[in-house]
Amino acid sequence: MRPYGSDKQLAERRVRGLKLLEQGKSAKEVAELLALKERSVRRWRQEAKSPKKKSEQPRGRPRHLNDEQMQQLEQELLRGAYAHGYAEDYWTLDRIGHVIWELFGVRFGSSGVWYVMDRMGWSSQKVQRLAIQRDEEKIVSWKRRVWPRIKKVA
Repeated sequence: MRPYGSDKQLAERRVRGLKLLEQGKSAKEVAELLALKERSVRRWRQEAKSPKKKSEQPRGRPRHLNDEQMQQLEQELLRGAYAHGYAEDYWTLDRIGHVIWELFGVRFGSSGVWYVMDRMGWSSQKVQRLAIQRDEEKIVSWKRRVWPRIKKVA
């Protein structure tokens, strides 16, 4: 469990403990003075003698798709869904996941594809479907003439 205090405060306490050790105090005495466990003081002393190298590797799990693959995926998606054999020209998460599988052999679920799209800067958009018989002039006329009458009565 992490002790209370900010990173700066904990670092200062550690430096103070190491100075006390250099002055010849035992680990038990330093632990009592600083109100901590003796094991922590021994660990500090050991790490001061042989410091650990910071890992060069980034933390966390490595990405399944590297930057080059992400660019290739974006180019494929920009070609459109027709180019990949779909009847309608729009992308869904499942369709994109299928393209990723075909190109790179990496399987993603819908949520994984969502994160890939977000990392690429793409957003989700719904296809706007308009009725074939839609008449914009009639709609404007209705909003100007009919709707105000209905609104007055209501």
